[in-house]
Amino acid sequence: MKAKTPNAIDAYVGDRVRQRRKLLGLSQVSLSASLGITFQQLQKYEKGVNRIGASRLQRISEVLGVPIGFFFDEGDRAVGQHLSPHADEVASFIASKEGLALTRAFIAIEDPNVRRTLLALARSLGSSQTGPEDSESWERMDNLRG
Repeated sequence: MKAKTPNAIDAYVGDRVRQRRKLLGLSQVSLSASLGITFQQLQKYEKGVNRIGASRLQRISEVLGVPIGFFFDEGDRAVGQHLSPHADEVASFIASKEGLALTRAFIAIEDPNVRRTLLALARSLGSSQTGPEDSESWERMDNLRG
């Protein structure tokens, strides 16, 4: 008998829970304790194996300090459609240890001029290792950033 594949929306919501938890520096154990569930149950939610009920999602949003819409916010696309490969790549990077550390460090920079300088440096370093066709990727990243 084949294992059931997680529903795409459940997996997306679970991934958003995981991303927010990591951004806040919470472990699965600490978040699950705040929710009154086991960390194994939280793992199942984050993987999309188990669907998160409405009342539980409300509590998760309170603990993580985001509105419920955060878990469904997919920019200009409808829920249930697949992310572009580039958006998946960005989401995976941000969820990684290095991406999370870089994001936190960048957010901590208060001077907008320093942020722009750092962004220009990152672009030049990225451009030196890739071809000119990746300039479109940078533009898409900027658009995702807002």
